[in-house]
Amino acid sequence: MHEHRPRTPETERSRRWFMNKALLAGGVAALATMTGCSSHSADTASSASSDSAAAGMPSGGPGGGGGGMGPGASQVKYKDVKGVTTDGTVVADLYAIHSTDVSTDTLVKAARTFLDGLSTKERKSCVFDIDADEWTAWSNVDGYDRKGVRMGDLTEKQRNLGYALLGKALSADGLTQTRGIMKLNAFLGDSNGGNQKTLTEGHYFFTFMGTPSTTQPWGFQYEGHHVAINYFVLGGQVVMTPTFMGSEPTTGTYKGEKITLFRPETTAGLAMIRTLTTAQRAKAVSAQSNGNEDMKAGAGQDNLELAYEGLKGSELTSAQQEKLLELVGVYVGYINEGHAEVKMAEVKKHLDDTYFFWMGETEDDSAFYYRVHSPVVLVEYDAQAPLFYKGDASATPSTSSVAGGPGGGTPSQEHIHTIIRTPNGGDYGIDLLKLHLENDH
Repeated sequence: MHEHRPRTPETERSRRWFMNKALLAGGVAALATMTGCSSHSADTASSASSDSAAAGMPSGGPGGGGGGMGPGASQVKYKDVKGVTTDGTVVADLYAIHSTDVSTDTLVKAARTFLDGLSTKERKSCVFDIDADEWTAWSNVDGYDRKGVRMGDLTEKQRNLGYALLGKALSADGLTQTRGIMKLNAFLGDSNGGNQKTLTEGHYFFTFMGTPSTTQPWGFQYEGHHVAINYFVLGGQVVMTPTFMGSEPTTGTYKGEKITLFRPETTAGLAMIRTLTTAQRAKAVSAQSNGNEDMKAGAGQDNLELAYEGLKGSELTSAQQEKLLELVGVYVGYINEGHAEVKMAEVKKHLDDTYFFWMGETEDDSAFYYRVHSPVVLVEYDAQAPLFYKGDASATPSTSSVAGGPGGGTPSQEHIHTIIRTPNGGDYGIDLLKLHLENDH
């Protein structure tokens, strides 16, 4: 115990995270796995978990480097965010305030309607300043102590207004993906015995930064286990990054609905790697096999320095470039159609300077990692080892279920993490907000 240490918000979040994980996984072995100390003794694991909790967020666990520790020791404060860069230097003049000819009127109306449907207390709990640290306070971890209004605590009418807002912000595929992740989160909870508040459809939260407006900057965040959507709006411009999406499992039948997630991301990645010649693969594919958590740009990595790796877009044929654009389009395509087209035009401008990188095998059921990285987009796909899902008669895993319980086994397509970011200050619309404040105030 460390009762002599004061409990900061960060250590309290860490403590709750560990409590939830310990209850779900059960036993010291699970704690050892989550702290990255699975090969050590039980005493070592117990000591490591106590020290990690005292110092801030743990160093492993659901997400870990694979997308999830986020706030606590690793959170970047909003004022300090400069974005993902290749070497710490931001590439200038990539973004500008401009007309997109895509209206956000219905989106603003849906946001206002949702907020108007909340009680005074609920509204106060979920509205922050446009430059609030809440932007960067997202996490993939299910037990993380989130702010905002919780969907499971709202009335059915209020929830439907929330889904209506998501329906305006996202494409049909994006809404289906988000709802599918939420449902499979509940499926995971049920498969582990139920009675876990964090592993339900309702444990997802809305927060708002600024006031919904057709002219002034504002945004919202929708966040929970395996979903973190950051959505910035300025007039007709929208930035929906960073957006994290994942699931364990990726297939299941929940309340009679068969759900299969991340097939487009998986098949588009395979389609891209299979277009490459032997010489091109030598540049694109790492000699290192994929591990359990290869994602670099997860929560808390807002100032990540990540050098380009892999095969450069200028070395691709026109047909291969189209495949690469199709791959990026899967991720960009989760935003509403008009704004997806605006973003893809931006991606195309930098296609020659876009790099494709791969780790792992390339069979249909292989577990692999890939990355697409340019000055204006960063996409990561990471197949990980199942942590808590051990297979169920109502699920149909795409690879063999892994025995051995939490943290055991090898990576498979039954546990996938993905993220899309806008490098060089584009995440959270930070660069656009700076330009707005410089020019309009």
